[in-house]
Amino acid sequence: MVTLLNLPEMSQLHASVQKLFRLPDSTRVFVGHDYKAPGRDEYQCETTIGVQRRHNLHIREGISEDDFVCLRNARDINLNMPALMLPAIQTNIRAGHFPAAESNGVSYLKIPLDVF
Repeated sequence: MVTLLNLPEMSQLHASVQKLFRLPDSTRVFVGHDYKAPGRDEYQCETTIGVQRRHNLHIREGISEDDFVCLRNARDINLNMPALMLPAIQTNIRAGHFPAAESNGVSYLKIPLDVF
């Protein structure tokens, strides 16, 4: 799994995204964003490879690795972990499916105690 929180180098993130961009445009991606992007009125937890390849402000097609690394290092230095990162990770590792229901019939996304 690739997150900004476990990559020592933004160039690794760029290389990982380039691998993802080889997937079909229709491939669903569940994101940990907890903000409304410019021009969007609603929060969005799902996108596609094609949308990101064409419209991602930071790493769409045509953004060089050097430009990406400079942009992200300057932007990310003071960011906190996004509020929806942990739910997105739990959904992504299950290919978009929620966890199996527990004995009470309810599915839960679990948050580590040390987050608070």
